[in-house]
Amino acid sequence: MEEALINSYRVNCFSSKSNFLNYISDKKNILVAINAEKLLKDDSKLKNIVNNHIGYADGIGAVLALKKKGFSEAVKIPGSEFWLDIIHEFHDKKSFYFIGSSDEVINLTAKNLKEQFPNIVIKGFRNGFFKNDLDFDNTLSDIIDKKPDVIFVAQGSPRQEFTMDKMYNSYPALYMGLGGSFDIYSGLKQRAPDFYLKNNLEWFYRLIKEPTRFTRQASLLKFLILLVLNKI
Repeated sequence: MEEALINSYRVNCFSSKSNFLNYISDKKNILVAINAEKLLKDDSKLKNIVNNHIGYADGIGAVLALKKKGFSEAVKIPGSEFWLDIIHEFHDKKSFYFIGSSDEVINLTAKNLKEQFPNIVIKGFRNGFFKNDLDFDNTLSDIIDKKPDVIFVAQGSPRQEFTMDKMYNSYPALYMGLGGSFDIYSGLKQRAPDFYLKNNLEWFYRLIKEPTRFTRQASLLKFLILLVLNKI
């Protein structure tokens, strides 16, 4: 698999969702969504997780950086869609475990998945708020006991990456961080309309809906400036 080093983060280049699905079919790794905000983080722990696992271009900033590195075939693969592609592809071959969001959202997510994929094997699910170390350890013990093939963790970044890394060290499997994907799937939040998605303007739609995201979204502008100046 071709990859590039972008601001000390190793980012894998995938030309399509099917290319990505084929690559991970037999993998035990952590899938980490890479965007401009993450690429600007000076976090050695996060970099170590990304560089030892599979970082993929979830944002337009990461795609543009890959293209500038010579990977013209690089495409954006939104994690908020790809986790469902994983389930669609493997729901009759692999088992799953879900961690994230509130009790209401995760319960609705599990219910909707069972309706959408009647043959899916869900080994367990719970909210994304661990009360203490014992709560975390009990969940990890449950995962080790039930042996799911794929574990989705939706806590927001980089918290979810740190959670997955800690779990992976005790129980290697395919992990994927999902941010707010369960909230979208359960209907609590809406994704951007097709116009914004097709024109790589999802970040702008989010900014319109949530002005408090301005500081986070400003990282994309900073990243693009650094990219043009060959500082990335």
